[in-house]
Amino acid sequence: MSKSLFQKPIEIKISTVVAVSAILSTADRLALDAALAEMTGGTTDFFEDDLTVIDVAALPAGTEIDWAGIIALLKKYRLNPVAVRNAPPAMAAEIAAHGLSVETATKPREEQEPAPAPVKAAPAAAPAPAVPAAVAEALPGKAGVMIIDTPVRAGQRIYARGCDLIITAVVNNGAEIIADGSIHVYATLNGRALAGASGNAEARIFAMNMSPELVSIAGVYRTFEDGFPTEYARSPAQIRLVGDRIDILSVNSANRA
Repeated sequence: MSKSLFQKPIEIKISTVVAVSAILSTADRLALDAALAEMTGGTTDFFEDDLTVIDVAALPAGTEIDWAGIIALLKKYRLNPVAVRNAPPAMAAEIAAHGLSVETATKPREEQEPAPAPVKAAPAAAPAPAVPAAVAEALPGKAGVMIIDTPVRAGQRIYARGCDLIITAVVNNGAEIIADGSIHVYATLNGRALAGASGNAEARIFAMNMSPELVSIAGVYRTFEDGFPTEYARSPAQIRLVGDRIDILSVNSANRA
């Protein structure tokens, strides 16, 4: 009998989607356009249709928002708005009318757990990848770690949810690796690496051969359009968060950039 006869028309399963947060401190589209242009440096593929949550908590009370204009502006920079966070109830109907979902905070903002990979200093990528993302959670007896022994290809995203991520093979350009804990790459790290994705500011990124396009710790980002600092490039190095600054250090010394 044909296998298709046993297949359900639709199945719903729990999945993990990583989205960036666009945290607005103004609703002025000209100011936002200028800021995004500076952030991306004119690179048309800086963002890759990243799923985006618009966070309006920092806007002054009573701010009028041109949702259609804001959505169009974000899409201009290849950000894909899907939801709004921290919007007052009065905005809910208008937000929904523009096809966005509303995330309602259940705790004061300062007590909320940060969303995965929030945009703070520079953008992070969270595209719908051509290669399905690998996701793992920390399991009892597994010491809170996800181990990958194969190369991470361009377009592939690995997300270690609730644990550290260890990769023993090369991370290629165009790949993205994410962990709620720290990231350890015992090979060459190209592509993008985001540690502490759920807000762990103590997380770090380690690599035997460091040459990433972008790194993030707990939502604070640093990009390397002009190349990774030469004194640390292609050598064992670590990346950590100090306040709101990304530091680069040699694994074997206290030097930093």
